[in-house]
Amino acid sequence: MNALAPHVSSEHDVPAPADTLDRALRNSSPQEVIAAALATVGREKLALVSSFGTQSAALLKVMADVDPAIPVIFLDTGWLFEETLAYRDTLIGKLGLRDVRSIKPSDETLSREDPERDLWFNNPDACCRIRKVEPLRRALQPFDAWINGRKRFQGGLRADIAVVEYDGARLKFNPFANVSREQIEEIFKSADLPPHPLSASGYLSVGCMPCTSRTSPDEDERAGRWRGRPKTECGIHTTQTA
Repeated sequence: MNALAPHVSSEHDVPAPADTLDRALRNSSPQEVIAAALATVGREKLALVSSFGTQSAALLKVMADVDPAIPVIFLDTGWLFEETLAYRDTLIGKLGLRDVRSIKPSDETLSREDPERDLWFNNPDACCRIRKVEPLRRALQPFDAWINGRKRFQGGLRADIAVVEYDGARLKFNPFANVSREQIEEIFKSADLPPHPLSASGYLSVGCMPCTSRTSPDEDERAGRWRGRPKTECGIHTTQTA
């Protein structure tokens, strides 16, 4: 058995503990981490969550090289830039992604909690909860593990993330935890990946329209998210996804 890819021999087995996987994969390449995730739980129980943001193409490219049929969950919050929606469609075609699932918030919840569409201004945490956290929780219910694109160099709560962790409900793989900006740029260059349409306009990190602004060269790349507020995360990485 490959030490980098602990295997579940039957549907009744319990996946290898997160700390064991993290130790085994600590110095592994992103491709090896994704391959290990696939071997650990199988394609039907593994999902990759992508924002199709400014750096997302690199992770999606690595995943597609391992298995382009791994399900990809995309949270269509109702507040995304049109450029992001177009970029999603571009990358699906470019990378041959076979199972991209666009997940939207509940219409009933939106009508009840954000009828005027101003919750992002009055209570951004609540807005993220109903537009991102709760939809993702529902979308992840069939899965035993998920992959995301957080990187330590992004700083803040991401500075010390493990390669594999347990989010309280399932295994969480962070194959880009150790990568550098330069390595991501090299993936873009070598694979001839198109940039996000807003990158050239100064958007280094792209989320929902009301809570995303341009970033100056001397700022952290996520400085344009929820500018002027103490908020730095939408909640999908800080809330249990059971």
